[in-house]
Amino acid sequence: MIGLLCLVVFLYAFSSGKNKFRKVPEPIINFQGDNNLFLTRENVSKLLIQNTEGIKNKAKESLDLNVLESALNSNQTIKSAQVYLSVNGLLTVDVEQKKPIARVRTNASYYIDDQGSYMPLSSNYSARVPLVTGKVAKNELSSVFKIAKKVNEDEFLKKHVIEIHQIDPDRFNLKLRQSHFTVQLGDLKNLDKKIMNLKAFYNKALKEKLLDKYANVNLQFESQVVCTKI
Repeated sequence: MIGLLCLVVFLYAFSSGKNKFRKVPEPIINFQGDNNLFLTRENVSKLLIQNTEGIKNKAKESLDLNVLESALNSNQTIKSAQVYLSVNGLLTVDVEQKKPIARVRTNASYYIDDQGSYMPLSSNYSARVPLVTGKVAKNELSSVFKIAKKVNEDEFLKKHVIEIHQIDPDRFNLKLRQSHFTVQLGDLKNLDKKIMNLKAFYNKALKEKLLDKYANVNLQFESQVVCTKI
């Protein structure tokens, strides 16, 4: 029994020591969510570099997983990242990318994500989302995010709105797909009511084949839609 116990202790110590210095192979990178890859696996691998040295073939014990996670989460394209090691030494990275809902095109170009935050453009993939033009301040996206979020969540708006134009911090115009008129939205008060009026006008004008007859559609009056013909 004593001999068996010694053998077990020896094998445990041997395997623990061997596992401690096991070399890490190429990391396994999993992207969560959709397949629109703003980052590639090569991009993620570069972000995992620690102290200018790669992680491949490094001993498990020398890896600081918190540092690796922080390096990934500091990237403004990544919403969240988790880095973990399996018992056999496999390094796995789970990455969830941000989801853009609008693209700002002013002096600077970038996305606004579904949390209202800044997201840089990517050379790997371009999202098909409405453009945001006009007087957009990168450090004050709350108002434009509110209308962009509304467009993203509403089936009618998502299908038809191609541009959100910010006139000033509190006033907006919209441009619709295959329509010549400008939708004067004004401020974002009573937004749901304004969108309901827009849908009613659009469906009526479409049915009567009059969409091409208007230059402006003004939604700034609560109980009516004021239109200007071409």
